[in-house]
Amino acid sequence: MRKINEIFYSLQGEGFHTGTPAVFVRFSGCNLKCPFCDTQHEDGTLMTDEAIVEEVCRYPARMVILTGGEPSLWIDEGLVRLLHGAGKYICIETNGTRPLPPGINWVTCSPKAGGAVCLERMDEVKVVYQGQSLLPYESLPARHFFLQPCSGGNIAETVACVLRHPHWRLSLQTHKLIDIR
Repeated sequence: MRKINEIFYSLQGEGFHTGTPAVFVRFSGCNLKCPFCDTQHEDGTLMTDEAIVEEVCRYPARMVILTGGEPSLWIDEGLVRLLHGAGKYICIETNGTRPLPPGINWVTCSPKAGGAVCLERMDEVKVVYQGQSLLPYESLPARHFFLQPCSGGNIAETVACVLRHPHWRLSLQTHKLIDIR
């Protein structure tokens, strides 16, 4: 049984896959308590792997995004295997503080202050920018680096930082800009 906050269908609003239809599986709970977190993820319903996959398959998208809270608290090879068996492309949005099971197709690591990253593989790094140095993130093993304004409140500052560090790309929370989930 896994504690699920919600499962819903929408467009990915952030990072590399922005604009891609996806089924979001939001897990409950997190091992970090970030003051800027925009997700109420503590509540949830216990679901079996089969019930999760059945709900995911109600929607036409191939892409499934495991998110939270912190999904690495809940997932394992069994759930990944069932989702792949249903023909799904599995993405995860994680703070990177816990190991991940094999078989995940795309790893988005969003490291946070106070959380040591332990991942050996990640496809993209997405940092919520609050004026901090980018140096600690530069050596992470990713192909794509995104800087995201903190809840949209520091867009000009974030744009200026990206212009100073062209290795990074700007990621806006487009789902919020166009008022979708």
